Amino acid sequence: QVQLLESGGGLVQAGDSLRLSCVASGRTYSTYAFAMGWFRQAPGKEREFVAGIGWTGGSTYYADSVKGRFTVSRDNAKNTLYLQMNSLKPEDTAVYYCAADLALAHITAGSGGRVDFWGQGTQVTVSS
Repeated sequence: QVQLLESGGGLVQAGDSLRLSCVASGRTYSTYAFAMGWFRQAPGKEREFVAGIGWTGGSTYYADSVKGRFTVSRDNAKNTLYLQMNSLKPEDTAVYYCAADLALAHITAGSGGRVDFWGQGTQVTVSS
């Protein structure tokens, strides 16, 4: 199986930065080359794609709403995925979820309905 554990959320002011982390573990994760990504869900809204990254880190994808402000990266030696969030806005407020799947396309397309593995989420709140 694959276990994903997010951390790094919190309450910040508009314009501030945060870095989210997601540590992956499990026999299945150690066996295969998983693509990973971040999704978010705000109250009353559907879950939406934020950023995705391939196994090597050479391919990255972003939602238009976060391009130029967020950076996704990974350290495979540490089994850790990161999301550096700069210039945060109140509309970035949401629960952020880490996701893993063998197919990067499952992460970058749609709202994650085909993603196999999810973390429990971490709350990010941006005050104006």
